[in-house]
Amino acid sequence: MLASGINPDRRPSETMSCRLLQALDPDLLTAATGDWLTGRATTTEEPATRQAIAVDGKTLRGSRSSGSTARHVLAACAQDTSVVLASTDADGKTDEITRFAPLLDRISDLRGTVITVDALHCQRDHVTYLAERGADWMLTVKDNQPTLHQQLAGLPWQAVPDVHREARCGHGRRQIRTLKILTVSTGIDFPHAAQAIQIRRRRHRLDQPRRFTTETVYAITNLNVHQARPAQLAAWIRRHWHIENQIHWVRDVTYDEDRSQIRTGTGPQVMAALRNAAVGALRITGVTNIAANRHHARDSA
Repeated sequence: MLASGINPDRRPSETMSCRLLQALDPDLLTAATGDWLTGRATTTEEPATRQAIAVDGKTLRGSRSSGSTARHVLAACAQDTSVVLASTDADGKTDEITRFAPLLDRISDLRGTVITVDALHCQRDHVTYLAERGADWMLTVKDNQPTLHQQLAGLPWQAVPDVHREARCGHGRRQIRTLKILTVSTGIDFPHAAQAIQIRRRRHRLDQPRRFTTETVYAITNLNVHQARPAQLAAWIRRHWHIENQIHWVRDVTYDEDRSQIRTGTGPQVMAALRNAAVGALRITGVTNIAANRHHARDSA
């Protein structure tokens, strides 16, 4: 309280609280809360399993005003704990590419980690940067890299057996995911690529078992066959997509972030950092249903 200039014997007004939040550095706040939560996190992962960090961005839609566009934040999140480790402001989704390295610069040591990203960040400069930091990577490949996507789609996948398969039911649907892996020492025009991955997802509604939709997604990684098992590769890919559900969806739905009218100073980014911290604090205690916030609203102890 004293460090923030607030008299501990006097409850701060709403105006004072807002001014304080709008003056904070959201990136430093995220780093501080991320370090604090990481030190208290417990994980069920095997001791030998390396840390995976998902990099993803989110637009704070409620921060849009008549004279300015909505703020956009790029964040790095630990996959196993859902704790946001670092964040940085980005000028819209297209600016995420230039903010990738500055974001990960906020994490002091990336050696031995696995960085997972979506197709937007399938960039040669990114993998060069990660190699310099001693990190491994997995990149989703889509049509924004048309040549690379065509090369991956043209590999002899029909001759490759499935190396991993899992089926899950939820939300009235059943999904079957299969994984195929090919070593790509030649024929793929991308630096440091060691393996190509094909992920096929077949879905159907439980009340319509014969009506399937199939989606095929490709990815590449610098990890070789001796560095990661197929099940681990599948888990890292799946958990990257789960960041949307475990963090972004929670912020939008449970915290109603998109309707927040905070727009002044760094207020939007600071509030996003506080929401991330709240989600992370609940996740590391084993909470899977963030509706538990209702309990903590009634009983802060």
